[in-house]
Amino acid sequence: MDIGSGKKYPSNALSNFAPHPFVIDGIHCASMEGFLQSLKFSSPEMQGHICTLVGLAAKRAGSKKRWQKTQTLYWRGKEIKRDSEEYQKLLDRAYVALSKNDGFRRALLATKSANLTHSIGRSKQSETVLTKKEFCSRLIKIRELLQK
Repeated sequence: MDIGSGKKYPSNALSNFAPHPFVIDGIHCASMEGFLQSLKFSSPEMQGHICTLVGLAAKRAGSKKRWQKTQTLYWRGKEIKRDSEEYQKLLDRAYVALSKNDGFRRALLATKSANLTHSIGRSKQSETVLTKKEFCSRLIKIRELLQK
């Protein structure tokens, strides 16, 4: 099942663009895309604002940020290297927080045992804040936990 905002349910509901609110580290996020794009901003205030965005508005907010050269992202005023274990743990925590959203959980469980893919995603860590593998592997891991 190829995950994307323009696809049919449940694929579209698993897109980072989907409006599934969650809270991570006390920060309210309106969507996973808002959270991911916020990581490109060093200012905690700006991050908080970006976290309130959904879909294309969130994507556009972070699209001009050039974090790739330094491979540095931010969370709550702290620098995080893109290729660090700390960053992977932050992504894990974000997806666990997202998994508490009922709509997201229902959509993920509706995939049953389907192979999850993300054809429009990127594969290189140095080019994106979330690779296809990072995205799909987290969805599969959470789905397995929910199915137990």
